[in-house]
Amino acid sequence: MQGVKRKVVYVGLYEAIAIVVASFGFAAMSGQAVSHAAPLSIAASVIAVCWNLVFNGLFEMWESRQAVKGRSVARRVAHAIGFEGGLVVILVPLVAWWLDVSLVAALMMDLGLVVFFLVYTFVFNWAFDRVFGLPASAMSAPQGASQAA
Repeated sequence: MQGVKRKVVYVGLYEAIAIVVASFGFAAMSGQAVSHAAPLSIAASVIAVCWNLVFNGLFEMWESRQAVKGRSVARRVAHAIGFEGGLVVILVPLVAWWLDVSLVAALMMDLGLVVFFLVYTFVFNWAFDRVFGLPASAMSAPQGASQAA
């Protein structure tokens, strides 16, 4: 599976599983019912997807103006910290308000989610590629095919 279809299936499955797990996580951490935590998880998912689009657009604009091109480890770390930091700033007040907990409690819940998503993203990507195959960008060129520089 390749192209737009692959991306739609990827995002749909990734977010659906994340919403279910986050709903149970928020419920367990706050002592609230899953039915109360699920709308928060859906909202957090929508916010994360939208923030991803906005942040990546802004990051790529900044990146295009840099004298040094390419994506070094330092630039990738800056990207990850910027994305997650922005998401924390957006989500912590929402979590605190929705679950009626303190900002500190909401921050702890959000940090728990960050750790979960670190592991989840790794496992999901590995499993997705095993089930659906690698994207064209990650496959080697067929033998005998010339590779453009």
